[in-house]
Amino acid sequence: MIEHSLSNRALLDQTYRALADSTRRGMLVTLRDGPARITDMATPLPMSFAAAARHVAVLEAAGLIEREVRGRDHWLTVRSAGFRPAEEWIAEQVSFWSLRADALAARLERRNRPDVRL
Repeated sequence: MIEHSLSNRALLDQTYRALADSTRRGMLVTLRDGPARITDMATPLPMSFAAAARHVAVLEAAGLIEREVRGRDHWLTVRSAGFRPAEEWIAEQVSFWSLRADALAARLERRNRPDVRL
């Protein structure tokens, strides 16, 4: 099992906290099409621009997006490397539980064979 340092755990917590909100997940989906201005992302949302900007700040703090200031416009892009801690944690869990499930299946198979004693 991979040991996670405190900073890695904090980053993972921040990532999942950012992804836990449907508005922020929607913003990330919008950014799949390419960079977008905060103004454009905030316009269709049923909230104030300030509230949308707070959601952006959470995504940015988690390392999931990057901001580039061009004049008065703030452009956002997805930072795919920001998803890596969550991706690695999920892969670790899948691997662990797959091994456990395989071991259980093998044990049950041996148990159902009349020529094998446990």
